[in-house]
Amino acid sequence: MPAPLLFVLSGLTQYAGAALAVGLFASIAAPAVAWLRIVVAALVLVGWRRPWRTRWTRRELGVVALFGVVLASMNVTFYVAIDHLPLGTAVAIEFAGPVAVAAVTGRGWRERVAIAIAAVGVVLLAGVSLDAGPDARTGLVAIALAAVFWAAYILLGRRVATARSGGVTGLALAMTAGAVAFAPFLASQATAVLHDASLAAAVVGVGVLSSVIPYAIEQVVLRRVRPATFAVLLALLPATAAVVGAIALHQVPHGLEVLGLLLVSGAIALTARSSDAAEEAPPPA
Repeated sequence: MPAPLLFVLSGLTQYAGAALAVGLFASIAAPAVAWLRIVVAALVLVGWRRPWRTRWTRRELGVVALFGVVLASMNVTFYVAIDHLPLGTAVAIEFAGPVAVAAVTGRGWRERVAIAIAAVGVVLLAGVSLDAGPDARTGLVAIALAAVFWAAYILLGRRVATARSGGVTGLALAMTAGAVAFAPFLASQATAVLHDASLAAAVVGVGVLSSVIPYAIEQVVLRRVRPATFAVLLALLPATAAVVGAIALHQVPHGLEVLGLLLVSGAIALTARSSDAAEEAPPPA
């Protein structure tokens, strides 16, 4: 399956999970929802992949653990941000992380021009608003941190995906490391799920839809394309949200949103040739 199509599938599941997560904020604090999402994903992936059957070097375990902490940090800071900022504004600012990765790791004019076009497209699609209310400072700090963690996620995720014992199995260990690292800070805020079966079921849904499926897909894509190309492909996520909104909710894009969709599509087309070349080459050992 082509990498862009995989990203569309990833986007569909992520936004379904996001719809569930928004309804949980009234019962569980946003950072705790993010942590529970990681816990659920860790349990599902560990049960599926059984990483203890793989032989790991100390160096591999170190990289995987760092990747897991970065991944969990990215989720927690993003959830804090969207609790204080409009979603569109948060998405657009966080996209600075992938932009930085593509600018630094891009190998030619195609990838660098594409990420600039994609960034403009994401801003238009997100409907950025600077009127974020009196607590905007907390949200801006949180989303700036999320952007940094997103950039680190791309670079470390590539290393995990292409490692001899990495991929989805490495992701299982990474999720576990992230869940354990944040447990002392957030576990006490998540105890409501122990007393409410419907709340627990919703948390499981968020974990599977927002973490298990999309992050497993991203491990497949990271194995096939370079970090710069991956960064550009991330622009498909807000574009997918716009298309889903048009089809399912009759929220038809207008004006600048249509221009944003066209810009994202053009950015993906610009990187298609280099992406195909990367897919044909075998992953590093």
